[in-house]
Amino acid sequence: MTHVFTPAETTSLPVQGSGDTFPVRRVYCVGRNYADHAIEMGHDPDKEPPFFFQKNPDNLIVGDSFPYPSMSSDVHHEIELVVFLSKGGENIPVEDALSHVYGYAVGLDMTRRDLQGEAKKMGRPWEIGKAFEDSAPVSPVVPASEIGHPDSGAIWLKVNGEIRQNGDLNQMIWKVAESISYLSGLFRLAPGDVIMTGTPAGVGAVKRGDVLEGHIDGIGDLRVTVS
Repeated sequence: MTHVFTPAETTSLPVQGSGDTFPVRRVYCVGRNYADHAIEMGHDPDKEPPFFFQKNPDNLIVGDSFPYPSMSSDVHHEIELVVFLSKGGENIPVEDALSHVYGYAVGLDMTRRDLQGEAKKMGRPWEIGKAFEDSAPVSPVVPASEIGHPDSGAIWLKVNGEIRQNGDLNQMIWKVAESISYLSGLFRLAPGDVIMTGTPAGVGAVKRGDVLEGHIDGIGDLRVTVS
């Protein structure tokens, strides 16, 4: 007997100002990429090369709601610049890396901090803390052909109108081009790959009913309610 099933649809995100969509292949996340955040998480940013973990493509959502996840009582917000690649490759030179970028968005790397903390203590992977359903709300993709490649400018997050995170893109330890280049030495990158570039200091817990408002200069805004 042959079993027939329908595979899940590819995750596609809207491109701002057009009817186009960006199909997502993989989602890479840069850990501790702002010095102040590395320090607040108990690490020395001067001693660590970049490291990466992954979310799942369907973790990325565009909408006005973030469903509070199961199995956690300590879910944190992390505001991030999100990078979308239109070209891939291996061992991409830093000086050529930005030519691989299709566009950018404002994103949240929502984290089950209690589960992540348990995984860290046991030396286990972070997926249960990071790669759960709907864990990456993002704004529509803004093409680099329209805005260039922002390397400075405010990145902030408000919770219920109060500033929680407030940084500048120029505070990234590993810049966008450097992250792409380094990552391409570890994996064969391809069109549709997404890179979440890390978060500034000020991460903290959210609860149902909270309104999260994120902003990155030159890119746009993101607003979601925790449900």
